[in-house]
Amino acid sequence: MTDESIDVAPRRRPVQARSRERVNSILNHAAGIFHEQGVDSTSMSAIARQSGMSLASLYRYFPNKAAIVHAIAERHVEKMEQALRAKLPHLSLNEAVDELIDLFYDFYRTEPAYSAIWSGVEAMPELRALDLRELYSNARDLETRLEQECPELPADRRQTASLLLPRSAGTILRLAATMPDDQGALLVREMKTMARAYLGNLIGQDK
Repeated sequence: MTDESIDVAPRRRPVQARSRERVNSILNHAAGIFHEQGVDSTSMSAIARQSGMSLASLYRYFPNKAAIVHAIAERHVEKMEQALRAKLPHLSLNEAVDELIDLFYDFYRTEPAYSAIWSGVEAMPELRALDLRELYSNARDLETRLEQECPELPADRRQTASLLLPRSAGTILRLAATMPDDQGALLVREMKTMARAYLGNLIGQDK
């Protein structure tokens, strides 16, 4: 899935409840297979069999595997955005960054297909726009908090920091998710230490 021209739009936008249930079933079964076997090793035929439908029926909903990957990734992004927005307003800046790191790490470890899909995002052009959407969404939320708590911090430094923190955390967490639990937890702890030190530097320069 590296062709920039691949169509990732679903063939049918479900309106009726039965169609929505069918699409959700397809995505849930596909996520399970991606989680177990990886994206590259999964075929449309396998997804159709697991979903209890014919291959022709599956193609009526999705034109290719890339469209299914994209749809699952969209669900991941929406679920993450909802989780963050529910928690971050009630936390201090350091607590908010800790929560951001913990949520991403938990998603990589437990959300079906999250690691399988997002660990290879750079090799999937169809996911890059979603990846950037998630990055800039997190950055906007973080920048708002920085502006509230560090009003004297120059705007360009605040914007850069708001992009740097979630992007660097995401890169490290993708690595941590591939490690045994104890090693991954240590890497996450060190990531938090680095993030707190960086925030301390930003806030210190604001004084």
